[in-house]
Amino acid sequence: MNEENLHELSVEIGAELKAQGLWITCAESCTGGLIAKSITDIAGSSAWFDRGFVTYSNAAKHELLGVAESTLEQYGAVSEQVVHEMAQGVLHAAGADVAVSVSGIAGPDGGSAEKPVGTVWFGFAGKDGRVLTAKQQFSGDREAVRLQAAVFSLQTALREFIKN
Repeated sequence: MNEENLHELSVEIGAELKAQGLWITCAESCTGGLIAKSITDIAGSSAWFDRGFVTYSNAAKHELLGVAESTLEQYGAVSEQVVHEMAQGVLHAAGADVAVSVSGIAGPDGGSAEKPVGTVWFGFAGKDGRVLTAKQQFSGDREAVRLQAAVFSLQTALREFIKN
């Protein structure tokens, strides 16, 4: 995976979204805006992307996306339950057709035995009410984990919610 893969994927997603008249949004934690950047690197992206959220802290996840404080306390930010609520929250907040959410541990610190560095949870939501979650374990340094997470996010959104 490299930035060229991410760019090519963003071009493909943009073409599909534009052709279908769909909008995508994202709620990012460990990727820190990389997904939104890759989408908006494509000329004309204002036709399929209006806004995204970088919700790095638990407070931001709660305040901007409506993730329940009890969910954050019980499961932690890097969990299936949190990305599920993040995806639904950002879909609603942005009024989009497709939403992607990401929360993980990019490293080099912050990992644990249960959630080692490279653990990333993803949430995907569609206006049709469908929600999908997935967990990946990536390797490499912080930049590599973030890049792999961004690519996985867009690949999955394209396959499961845009081209289906």
